[in-house]
Amino acid sequence: MKLNNPIIRAALGTLLGLAAIVSLQGQSVHRTIRTPEYHALQQRLAKGWNTWYNNSLLSWVLLPQGYSIDLCLDNYEDGDYLREFFKASPQQHRPETVVPGLRSDDGSYTSLNVKFRDAEFTVESATDGVDELILVTPLKPARQMLVVEAGIRYGLPGGVASEAAGAAGSQSGTAVAGPGESIPNPEDAVDRKLVYRNGGSVLEVSSSEPQVPNAYVVSSAPHFCVLLNKPTAVYTGRHRSLDEIRTFLHLRRQAEERRAQAFGEQADCFRAMQTILAWNTVYDAANARVITPVSRLWNRGWGGFVLFDWDTYFAGYMCSYFDKDLAYANMIEITKAISAEGFIPNYEAPFGNYSWDRSEPPVGAILVLDMYKRFHEKWFLQEVYDELLAWNRWWAAERSIKGYLAWGSDKVPDSLRTIDQFNIVAARLESGLDNSPMYDSIPFNTATQTMELADVGLMSLYVADCKAMEEMAQVLGKKADAKELGERGEKYGKALAGLWDEKTGIFLNKRTDNGEVSHRLSPTLFYPLLAKVATQAQAERMIKEHYFNKDEFYGDYVMPSIARNDPAFHDNDYWRGRIWGPMNFLVYLGIRNYHLPEARADLVKKSRELLMKSWKKDGSIFENYNSVTGQGDDVNSADAFYHWGALLSFLSILDAQNSQ
Repeated sequence: MKLNNPIIRAALGTLLGLAAIVSLQGQSVHRTIRTPEYHALQQRLAKGWNTWYNNSLLSWVLLPQGYSIDLCLDNYEDGDYLREFFKASPQQHRPETVVPGLRSDDGSYTSLNVKFRDAEFTVESATDGVDELILVTPLKPARQMLVVEAGIRYGLPGGVASEAAGAAGSQSGTAVAGPGESIPNPEDAVDRKLVYRNGGSVLEVSSSEPQVPNAYVVSSAPHFCVLLNKPTAVYTGRHRSLDEIRTFLHLRRQAEERRAQAFGEQADCFRAMQTILAWNTVYDAANARVITPVSRLWNRGWGGFVLFDWDTYFAGYMCSYFDKDLAYANMIEITKAISAEGFIPNYEAPFGNYSWDRSEPPVGAILVLDMYKRFHEKWFLQEVYDELLAWNRWWAAERSIKGYLAWGSDKVPDSLRTIDQFNIVAARLESGLDNSPMYDSIPFNTATQTMELADVGLMSLYVADCKAMEEMAQVLGKKADAKELGERGEKYGKALAGLWDEKTGIFLNKRTDNGEVSHRLSPTLFYPLLAKVATQAQAERMIKEHYFNKDEFYGDYVMPSIARNDPAFHDNDYWRGRIWGPMNFLVYLGIRNYHLPEARADLVKKSRELLMKSWKKDGSIFENYNSVTGQGDDVNSADAFYHWGALLSFLSILDAQNSQ
């Protein structure tokens, strides 16, 4: 490698090969934490009852003990048993349908709606700081039986059992069958409790309604069963009546509703953004940390968790507008994923699954600096500065070609597991725009290990990164670093300014092998506004001639990831024509640097309307959207609860606060 960065090598204390060997031995990842403030922050986050367990939205775990209460469904007539509940699109063919509802960040209140076969019910939960109270309310009688399982997550010590309940552990009641239904004899009902023991600590779980025996349920965990024919509460600790639990849940819900209402006209936008981020927040036990990955389904598919580079920075930044601790946690954890070579990886997952050959767009420093300016907590900068500086240096050392920057992929040892190594496909993945038409037919330079394309989007983000890092260095009193960063930002800023095409009225990517400009238009060509490289006159031309151009980016829904008149637009496949929250977000950050009030208001309004189309329908927030119909579930790749889609509603919150 060309880069030899002593700061990062000393911080990580390991060579690349050694890091791979260690990583492959287990689930944990290496990271260097510098400040006591961050250790304390993670301890604050990782405690109490919450939906910490990734693989079911109907699982409540108590940290640090690891006790879990899991709601499952048993179709006792045919033995079909469901213990995992996810929010998914119809394209993913899940047996259940879940609509996540209003909830707190810390799990002190949650709500959702579930459908499975003929069962449909709501679930609310709340905690009083000690006990967990869960209310299941059927919306109609169903053949399914509710099974309440007890367990201990994450391999933590302790034991669980199902024991006969005392007289105070239940209320009287009669099971009623729906028309034509065959159910267990209610006279056989028994009252049981689930008991957790760890040393001298004992926790009991009871139900408000009579339980029914089910000798054929497939669960091997301690459990009890309840018919889904009337509201049932499942709770820990002392005996509580159903009315008492309902009252407590109502008060918790009112508190969360007031919180959203404080955002005024942006209340719906806040609910959408906060809801998806809170539901996707999980506990990564192997690394003793709370994180907010892109979605629970992606986590399961990657072996436990996956943190993508710019996705996680965006998540952390959105969290900073409602939960500072959670925001810091996500920003710090993705930054600590830095490689021994000094780049934040495209992705990090358990068992050594890591993009050793490539990074992703450098948005971290821009967002970190903005958070510092709002909270003024210097320890946060001290925690992430060295890694962000190494990453900044890495781009100039490893992705420079003929005075420009280009996406690339490094050669790595065959023993390191990565996909599509050091070729044009991997370079496209580094861009974060995996199959963008901008990169069709672009050669890969095996000497520089980059595309033969000076990339406007990358250079814009990098110039903005240099400026943000320079300001951070000044705050931390690192004068030499500030000078270095200022000079590097100026160098690439001049190169970026030279990519302005006067005839077209926009910045254009340019081939580095033959000097030809590319006329394939993407929202990334607006990113020079974010870097503040464009003049006001240039910005006005870009908006008038391209943003508001119905043949290119304008329409009922904006902004498509490639111009509407590009041959690839109609592919409607990922970055070939679909709309993406991060593109709209980065273009917005650029527009607000200039006096462009009409475009700014329009982008905010249309982004909000696009997200609300699916959110109000069924609580879905998609990874990307159809540029013509506004649908998110029209493609097989649709993920219905991917958190960066919430950037579309976040623009309204950001714009409202910046306009005050």
